[in-house]
Amino acid sequence: MKGVVFTEFLDMVADRFSPDMVEDIIDDAQLPSGGAYTAVGTYPHEEMVAMVVALSQRSGVAVPALLKVFGEHLFGRFVQAYPSFFKPGVGAFEFLAGIEDIIHAEVLKLYPDAQLPRFQVEHHDTERLVLVYQPPRHFEDLAEGLIHACLAHFGEPLVVARSLIESDGTKQERFVLTRGA
Repeated sequence: MKGVVFTEFLDMVADRFSPDMVEDIIDDAQLPSGGAYTAVGTYPHEEMVAMVVALSQRSGVAVPALLKVFGEHLFGRFVQAYPSFFKPGVGAFEFLAGIEDIIHAEVLKLYPDAQLPRFQVEHHDTERLVLVYQPPRHFEDLAEGLIHACLAHFGEPLVVARSLIESDGTKQERFVLTRGA
């Protein structure tokens, strides 16, 4: 997992909880890296899981809720860091439908070794967008937080429904975004 995700997570913890909480969860998680991350480094995703679990235990906030909040935070940081991705006149449907071809293609130019989740577009019209989240790691709650933050950014009050898809031992998540439902 790319270090930028780790550094942003720790920034979110410091902002929403406290800098002391950052130190506490790093200690609690007993991380092989010691919690020293660089944005361009690559680290085992198990370290992120350990820190989120430690934060949940210390804060009393459930892991899924923490991951959703982190997704919202991360989207806000993406808006600040990569304003060229957020062109005027583009709506949430268009932005989300273009994740693979536009956003992830650019991310892979910067970080060729990044293991990104896949977002397959199952359906896309003016009223409904259906995305299937195909993760190398299971951070569906983080993806949901990113989606909700995207909708808020574009000012589109869409209904989001999420369901589990299991096939041949593989788990994926389907996100159905609907206008005016």
